[in-house]
Amino acid sequence: ALAAAVAACLMCSLTVVAQPVPSDSADAHAEIRSYENELKNEDNSYKYQFETSNGIAQQEQGVGGYYASGSSQYYAPEGQLIQLTYTADENGFQPQGEHLPTPHPIPEAILKSLEWNRNHPEEEQEEALYHSASHSHGAHGGQAGHQHGEQYLQAPASAPAAPSGLPYERKI
Repeated sequence: ALAAAVAACLMCSLTVVAQPVPSDSADAHAEIRSYENELKNEDNSYKYQFETSNGIAQQEQGVGGYYASGSSQYYAPEGQLIQLTYTADENGFQPQGEHLPTPHPIPEAILKSLEWNRNHPEEEQEEALYHSASHSHGAHGGQAGHQHGEQYLQAPASAPAAPSGLPYERKI
C-alpha cells in the first residue's frame, strides 16, 4: 500500500509538469533551473528536487517502499500559488495544503451525543444485550402467543428502564 501511495504521489507531481501548455504561454518556454537526483543503494534511500523558471518546484526524500516526504508548488492558471506537502508511510498518503478540501465541522448535537456515549459505555452494552435478547425471542418462535415483530414493542421484564430524554438533550 505504501508503494502505491508513493507511486500515486509521484504521478501527481509529474502530471503538474507534464500537462499540455499552449505554445504562446510563458510556461511553454519554462526552463529547468535546478535538478538533483540521488539514490543510495546501500539503504535504498533517495532524494530528488527540481525547480523551473515558471515557479514549479518539487522535492522528495525517502526510503523506497517504506517512507517518503516532500513538497511541490506551482502556479494555478488563475495565478494562485499552490503548495503541497506530504508524507507517505505506514499510515498512507497524507497531503497538506491550503487548496485541499476540508471536512465540514461536526454539528454540536452530534459531538454531545458522542461524548455522552463515550462517558456511558455501560448503557450501550445494556442496549446491545436488550436487542440481542429481543432477536432471540418471539421472531424465532421462542415465546408462545407473540406475533412476528411484537418483541420490539415490549421490553423483557429483565431489561432496565429506558433513560428519559435523548443523550444530546441531557446536560453533560
